[in-house]
Amino acid sequence: MEGGGRPSAAQAVLLAASTAITALLYSIYRQKARVARGLEGARKVRLDGDLRAVLLEAPGRCVPYAVIEGVVRSVKDTLSSQFVENCKGVVQRLTLQEHKMVWNRTTHLWNDYEKIIHQRTSTTPFDLVPAEDSAGVTVRVMKPLDAAELGLETVYEKFHPSVQSFTDVIGHYISGERPKGIQETEQMLKVGTALTGVGELVLDNATIKLQPPKQGMPYYLSSLDFESLLQKQESSVRFWKILTVVFGFATCAVLFFLLRKQYRHHRERQHLRQMQEEFRQAQERLTGTEGGEVLKNACVVCLSSTKSCVFLECGHVCSCHECYQALPMPKKCPICRQGITRVVPLYNS
Repeated sequence: MEGGGRPSAAQAVLLAASTAITALLYSIYRQKARVARGLEGARKVRLDGDLRAVLLEAPGRCVPYAVIEGVVRSVKDTLSSQFVENCKGVVQRLTLQEHKMVWNRTTHLWNDYEKIIHQRTSTTPFDLVPAEDSAGVTVRVMKPLDAAELGLETVYEKFHPSVQSFTDVIGHYISGERPKGIQETEQMLKVGTALTGVGELVLDNATIKLQPPKQGMPYYLSSLDFESLLQKQESSVRFWKILTVVFGFATCAVLFFLLRKQYRHHRERQHLRQMQEEFRQAQERLTGTEGGEVLKNACVVCLSSTKSCVFLECGHVCSCHECYQALPMPKKCPICRQGITRVVPLYNS
């Protein structure tokens, strides 16, 4: 604590940083909890012949947040894999990723570094259909790339290592970068994949559409079933809750430490004022004789009682008997600091 009982700059910064981190974590926790509650409260609908009737009865022919499960089927054309034969899909993502080692001048270590140098994603319209494909009901999936948890399957992956000459190796050590190679990856959402869609379900003329919800809730297209997806979100909520509680306790501990320091400083100042007031009152009592002269036989320790002890061998008369008893061991004269071997009572006549 600085003078005046105020916290130091480091303590103030620590408290502010801890409070800010706790507030940020709590904000993330509340957002995750809201998403989990919304997902838990989503209406589960079946992809069967009654789906159109359900939407006709819903206000505005729309279910704001619905859960539906089905199998991917392309509407017209499908996307073919560039590397795997007879692999058809509706979403295709090609990625080129650079891998290299970068020298860290602080830790003096080589660290792995990855960078996407090219990525292309292609889509084609597709529907969700029942697994048995018997009812003839389809749901058109809108804006699939906006969906979270979109599980694309990796159908091809190959790493092309860098070919380096001796001169290149020396140059890389000098520059602090060592290329490892290029990784080529192809991911697809294949036809026939079982998907769980969570979003706004709307009947648009004769077409049933699954699209991003308008209330700000997340849009999901996941290869997990609904229960697994819900458990994953609840696990995320618990994780952020634990972090919030831990940093909240840390913030409370810092605040308690500062308040305790402040309280102790206040008590010390209050005790000092009390002692000053007692000293002033003692002086007022001692100056109560005629002419305002100070009482000469007052105890030099308490300034309230009269001197009643003679200290030997120094011979000083400076203390009352109560203050002599309160002197710490070994007892020394308050005037000359010489050891007291014997005390003789003083009688005033």
